[in-house]
Amino acid sequence: MDPKVIAGMAGVAFFVLAVIIIYNGLVRLRYTVRNAWSDIDVHLKKRYELLPNLIEAVKGYASHESETMTRVAQLRSAAMRVDSPGEKGRVDNMLMETLRGLLAVVEAYPELKADKHFQQIMLDMKEIDGNIEYSRRFYNAAVRDYNISTGVFPKNIVASAFSFVPEEFFELDDESEERKPIKASFR
Repeated sequence: MDPKVIAGMAGVAFFVLAVIIIYNGLVRLRYTVRNAWSDIDVHLKKRYELLPNLIEAVKGYASHESETMTRVAQLRSAAMRVDSPGEKGRVDNMLMETLRGLLAVVEAYPELKADKHFQQIMLDMKEIDGNIEYSRRFYNAAVRDYNISTGVFPKNIVASAFSFVPEEFFELDDESEERKPIKASFR
């Protein structure tokens, strides 16, 4: 066989092998992103399932706060209908901001804060929020790695040829309480 033909076949084989390796790597990263999002979604659903219990516990003590409780219920429903990470983050931020307002009202009811059922709900919420934070960090790291891989040469050529599109981060709102500095008062 002619050496040029062998070299040409070797070049084609190398090219095909490189495309296969890059494609498989991108698929692995995409599934890591999807799996990480699934983890966040599970924790968010647990939080959403806990909110009616919280509303019922608060309702018994602060029935005049029905507007805030209705807003929490509406945002909960909206958050459960949204699928994309970016939109889910925006709706969840509004929900948590409204929930903070409701919990600020709770401060005026020491008997509610002392209620065992309410305390258990708050412990469960704290645990779920910790799980969401951990899952969000993992998800955003997976998205970062995936988006970098789909954007660097030569992977970007394979990514665009096989329709690998960048994924959305699950982010906090710029104005959310988590990003504001903590105010400490020692008076």
